[in-house]
Amino acid sequence: MERLENRLVQLIQEKGADENQSGGVRFLLGFLKCLSFVFSAVVAFRYFLYRSGFLRRHPLGIQVISIGNVTAGGTGKTPVTEIFARTLAAEGRKVAILSRGYRRKEAPWWQRMFTQVIDPPLVVSDGKRVLLDSATGGDEPYMLASNLPGVAVVVDRDRVKAGRYAIKRLGCDTIILDDGFQYQKLKHSVEVVLVDATNPFGNGNMLPRGVLREPARHLKRADIIFLTKCRGDTASVKEEIRKYNAKAEIVECTHAPKVLKDVWSREEFPLDWLSGKTLCTLSGIASPKGFENSLRHLGAKVVWCERYADHHRYDSSEVLYALNRTADMGADALVTTEKDAVRFPRFETAPVKCLYLRIAIEILKGGESFREIINRICFKPT
Repeated sequence: MERLENRLVQLIQEKGADENQSGGVRFLLGFLKCLSFVFSAVVAFRYFLYRSGFLRRHPLGIQVISIGNVTAGGTGKTPVTEIFARTLAAEGRKVAILSRGYRRKEAPWWQRMFTQVIDPPLVVSDGKRVLLDSATGGDEPYMLASNLPGVAVVVDRDRVKAGRYAIKRLGCDTIILDDGFQYQKLKHSVEVVLVDATNPFGNGNMLPRGVLREPARHLKRADIIFLTKCRGDTASVKEEIRKYNAKAEIVECTHAPKVLKDVWSREEFPLDWLSGKTLCTLSGIASPKGFENSLRHLGAKVVWCERYADHHRYDSSEVLYALNRTADMGADALVTTEKDAVRFPRFETAPVKCLYLRIAIEILKGGESFREIINRICFKPT
């Protein structure tokens, strides 16, 4: 199933990726195109219900910053969520990040459907300590909780319930809604939308034929747009964005490697350690090419890449196979992403170094706009 998922992702992610395919693949893509029309109609009807008031948007009475995108995966929401949370906490706000906890361990859907018990939200971090692991709380929530002391992280499918819990039980006065652009049940104060500069809207189709979760024209709802993974000239991408939103501030940024860390001991290695090294990679993320290319840009020679589906939950045999393969090839280390590292089972010894690359957002242009948004959230004069 994961191999099929990876294959489909390759076909729908970018323009032209579906060219020169066999008849069977073209038939499948045609079927997906039909499904995308159905999905588009459902999305349009859902937004109509919210706009007309048939479905209610619930206010929380405090600032709610939504961070999301119009495409499925790969834009880098977690580092942007982290920079917002870190900056707001430094300004004295009591911040809680609300997340759905995608692909975390939970009861099967049929049990959730028929149970009458309303469980409280999961508190991955109360702002003082990390309380849950990645399997229970979710990969991104656990990673955010580990990297953001002083910031609460709360997980629940019902983010309205999670927000009320964060306010009442944890004393929070600012909410960051992770992956919140499509979550209309909770009223947003500030709408932050991410666009991948290297592949803004995929092939232009809605899911499952493309990667759009809603039409690109819905960018008009954005208050601020983070243009991520910027390299070189971004004029054409910004021109395309301006077709849909002429007013939102645009912040250009890149995902900058910061440091290498051992997956288990957390020993740190500077980035220049990579220069001249031979590496293998292991990843289960939406856009692995960017991660692999970043290692090459830092001077490493990447000789083997093992890719799994996004949010893949590793077992010991898979990680051990990659470690042994790395050792057999005479490579200096197996390198993974920070998001993958939290899903690795623990080994007391390994035949070769196993490192993860820590990434952080680096703002290239539009820093003043980011600061104005922060000041607005904190009710400070600009």
